Amino acid sequence: MANIDIISEKTVISALKKEKQPIINIVNVKSSTFVTTMTIDNDKNARTLYVSDMDGTLLGEDSRLSPVTVATLNRIIGEMGGLFTVATARTPATVVPLMQEVRATLPFIVIGGSAMWNPVTGAFEHTRVIDNQTIDAVADVFDHHQAHPFIYRRHGRDMLYTHHYGPMSPQEERFVADRQHLPLKRFFLNDADFRHSEDEALLIFAMNKYAVLKAISTDLRDLVPSCSVMVYHDIFDPSEGYLEIYAAGTSKAGAILALAREVGATRVVVFGDNRNDIAMMQAADYSVAVGNAFPEVKAAASEVIGPNTDDSVARWIERELGVRSEE
Repeated sequence: MANIDIISEKTVISALKKEKQPIINIVNVKSSTFVTTMTIDNDKNARTLYVSDMDGTLLGEDSRLSPVTVATLNRIIGEMGGLFTVATARTPATVVPLMQEVRATLPFIVIGGSAMWNPVTGAFEHTRVIDNQTIDAVADVFDHHQAHPFIYRRHGRDMLYTHHYGPMSPQEERFVADRQHLPLKRFFLNDADFRHSEDEALLIFAMNKYAVLKAISTDLRDLVPSCSVMVYHDIFDPSEGYLEIYAAGTSKAGAILALAREVGATRVVVFGDNRNDIAMMQAADYSVAVGNAFPEVKAAASEVIGPNTDDSVARWIERELGVRSEE
């Protein structure tokens, strides 16, 4: 994670939780600080919000929900009254079809926390927008590195228009081909004016060798303080990576705490596997890493469970809700 730093707040967060004081989740982004607060309740009957990352955590090795996980989540939501949602860097264009068999009632936290998607109304909510000056500055950095990002823009209540200019790698071509016919996303390729649009920009995204993206993220941190940058390894091939750029202060952690307040949750449990999940794990009351998580993620977690291939997240939530209902 390039310029998100909440490690130094971990001790403070832990102390506030023990005292049941308002917890402050601080995400420092060079010249901007995004602060959210919620009151922590350690009572066994606390209203708990369960939030899971998707890739490498809730999804199996085929990047889909297994029938067991679907059935278990539907019991959790429908029969046990559990509050469950996902927090992901994915867009609604792929989240909606992946979650279509789950009877979800809460908004999905999508695009790394820059928006929520209401599965009931089928529309975006609570968007965080990248301003045009920041877009130009970020694009200049990419030009310097001879790299070409995608810019994701909200169009209307439910569409994402994705703009790209310049040559694409085979990986990027596959990425576009796999998503080109999704109903909630439209690509505009070879768009010479990709920097400018009346639509709100929610994300600037790139995929490349991790070392290349790391260099770009370092320059962005130094030269463009008005954005929040995350760079992380591909979970299948660590030599490859992804770079996500958001409006300053955007994070899955902040969006989770905002949603917790909205639904009246007094306890938050999160599940993750990758380095970009550490911030939300530190902001939660309890954090769970799946067995296939990176070592740093396991070290940051309250508990380590089985791998994503064993329906571990859904089984853990069902088991905890069953135990809590008996107490």
